[in-house]
Amino acid sequence: MTVQTPMPEDIRNRTLGLAAAVGVLVIWSGFIVFSRAGVQTALTPGDITALRFMVTGVLMAPFAWAWWPRHLGPVPIVLIVLCGSGALYAMLVYMGLRHTSAAYAGVFTNGALPFFTVLLVTAFTGALPNRLQLVSLVIVTVGAVLVAVTGIRSTGEGAALGIVFFLTAAAIQSVYIFGVRRWRLTPRQALVTINIPNALVFLPLWYFFLPSGLAQADTGTILFQAAYQGLGPGILAMVCFALAANHLGPTHTAGFSAAVPASAALLAIPVLSEIPGPLEWAGIALVTIGLLMLVRARDT
Repeated sequence: MTVQTPMPEDIRNRTLGLAAAVGVLVIWSGFIVFSRAGVQTALTPGDITALRFMVTGVLMAPFAWAWWPRHLGPVPIVLIVLCGSGALYAMLVYMGLRHTSAAYAGVFTNGALPFFTVLLVTAFTGALPNRLQLVSLVIVTVGAVLVAVTGIRSTGEGAALGIVFFLTAAAIQSVYIFGVRRWRLTPRQALVTINIPNALVFLPLWYFFLPSGLAQADTGTILFQAAYQGLGPGILAMVCFALAANHLGPTHTAGFSAAVPASAALLAIPVLSEIPGPLEWAGIALVTIGLLMLVRARDT
């Protein structure tokens, strides 16, 4: 009996895939926590969104012509611009983080995403979720309710408003996730299609019409938010996700993403001194378990 040893190239590919998947987890956890830190300064949600698209707009501009998805019509383009990780999604998350803690963003943006996606799949394809998917969604719901009830009891309208913003962000992004495979959008095409139009549209709106605390903000805070928001979720997260999906497969990559609610809550402890209570920890654990089960359900 011979034991087949992995080829060096296979090992390198798997190592690259694992590194990229960890990158997705770290970047998205950091996005939640550092965005929460940002909105607690003089910077407004509009300021942080503007800083993000100043960076991504400049970096992606040289590639706009070469990478633009010319096979798509105006309706898919508009949906990608509005429902991808663009200005609308960013503003909703930042506004939610003004009202409640980082742990809530992880639970309700990541936890609610499968619900809206399942609804879209059922509505447009007629495909119903299987039993394991339904059980997973129920577990996520119970966990989210535990977190929500605790927050609303302690902070009242603030937590409720934050949750509404997070759920709305999850709802619009589910449209992008539902459509991206059907539109055959590559990661490079997504980078320019999301970042260039959002920069062109949002930056003038922010400059002329939205309130700003940029003049009062610390220079270090401005530079950090511009660099992290622009390079992290704006560019590197998309690249890392594509690499991880290519080398590990979509199921294992989604498994890393499912850990974001827990990892964001843990990162918020040293960075923000935000410590969830016992019921909130229980809710976060249930949401994470439910999301991991949902990843497995997709693979069965």
